[in-house]
Amino acid sequence: MVLDDLGSSLRGTLDTLRGKSRISEEDVEEVVKEIQRSLLQADVDVSLVMDLSDRIKERSLDEEPPKGTTARDHVLRIVYEELVDLVGESTDIPLEEQTILLAGLQGSGKTTSAAKMAWWFSKKGLRPAVIQTDTFRPGAYDQAKEMCRRAEVEFYGDPDCDDPVQIAREGLEATSDAEVHIVDTAGRHALEDDLISEIEEIDRTVDPDRSLLVLDAAIGQGAKDQASQFDESIGIDGVVITKLDGTAKGGGALTAVDQTDSSIGFLGTGEEVKDIERFEPESFISRLLGMGDLKQLTERVERAMEETGDEEDDWDPEDMLKGEFTLKDMQKQLEAMNNMGPLDQIMDMIPGMGGGIKDQLPDDAMDVTQDRMRRFEIIMDSMTEKEMENPRGVGQTQVERIARGSGCAEEEVRELLQQHKMMERTLKQFQGGMDGDMQRMMKKMQGEGGGGMGGMGGMGGGKGPFGD
Repeated sequence: MVLDDLGSSLRGTLDTLRGKSRISEEDVEEVVKEIQRSLLQADVDVSLVMDLSDRIKERSLDEEPPKGTTARDHVLRIVYEELVDLVGESTDIPLEEQTILLAGLQGSGKTTSAAKMAWWFSKKGLRPAVIQTDTFRPGAYDQAKEMCRRAEVEFYGDPDCDDPVQIAREGLEATSDAEVHIVDTAGRHALEDDLISEIEEIDRTVDPDRSLLVLDAAIGQGAKDQASQFDESIGIDGVVITKLDGTAKGGGALTAVDQTDSSIGFLGTGEEVKDIERFEPESFISRLLGMGDLKQLTERVERAMEETGDEEDDWDPEDMLKGEFTLKDMQKQLEAMNNMGPLDQIMDMIPGMGGGIKDQLPDDAMDVTQDRMRRFEIIMDSMTEKEMENPRGVGQTQVERIARGSGCAEEEVRELLQQHKMMERTLKQFQGGMDGDMQRMMKKMQGEGGGGMGGMGGMGGGKGPFGD
């Protein structure tokens, strides 16, 4: 995920401060070096990196830690606040009638983002419509239409028309009953004059309330020039960062935000239409530093319950943390977790799980795809009540019988049992893996009912994540 290396580096560096009551200049230098190294590797602009590291160093040495606060918590608070300031505020996108224009180069993910954003608005109770004006890229119309079908949102495009401005105008008229119009524009391989002229014409025609620049998280230093030219042409109000589910660096996108003096609106986290999040700085940085995002986790749980049509189910995210669970529990939780998204993303949202604990697990510990789940369900249907309740008691004779009954290979039955063991071990490791600091943070968050870092006011006193 974006800047993931920064999160791993910082967590390791902050661990060296554990147990210290005071912080030395050498300690601060070490933290600052890790920040500089990771941000520069992530393609963040040098001037931004130096400004950030200077502020962290100055505050860490000059500010007096609140009484009872460890050196680690003191630096953690400062790093958190400065990183939140670096990524900036979330783009103002109210839940009301509006027109949004998407700009960006070809391959940045505009078409996919248009459908995802429409899906997001529909889940908030609004009627969105996507207008596809890309007449340049072959397949753009078909892709947009299919994505909108999956998102179950209104779509307008005209594959027989080669005038994008005309399509935009007629699209607004044809979808006049929609409350939110998302206009997808054509991209090119580079910032060509005809691209800029075309999008300027569309901009004048649709008169958008907001223009969002869509950037691939993998973009590097080129983001600066892109952002500057688009901003000069149509004015950029916010940025949509896409493809955060890969190994993208993401620093170029942060540089673009700074270059346009704008903010981040949405994050694309996967290939499905539901893989989109509204950008929230505090939650984003909380996950980056391994502190979880309870608000986003709760939203995903609620969405999973809605999609499974099982809102009466008493499944709760805390069930994942209880350690021991049967195959029945696993069956129920796998279905809900699959609807919530990849398990590694979910772990990032659970305080204490997004850092070193997740990194120590086997690569296949969280590899539960939909195909595997379907095979697992077939196998579990052939198991007895006793075997479901006590999978550890299933021996070779039972494996052979279950394989015959389910029509699956014996190896697949053993794979299910092994998956259960790994998930059980993962939960137990989480139970015992949280340090005292993290347990204290979780208790405060749960006690105050906050999401993300919202319940951590006790670290600094007063309002906000850590205090004033």
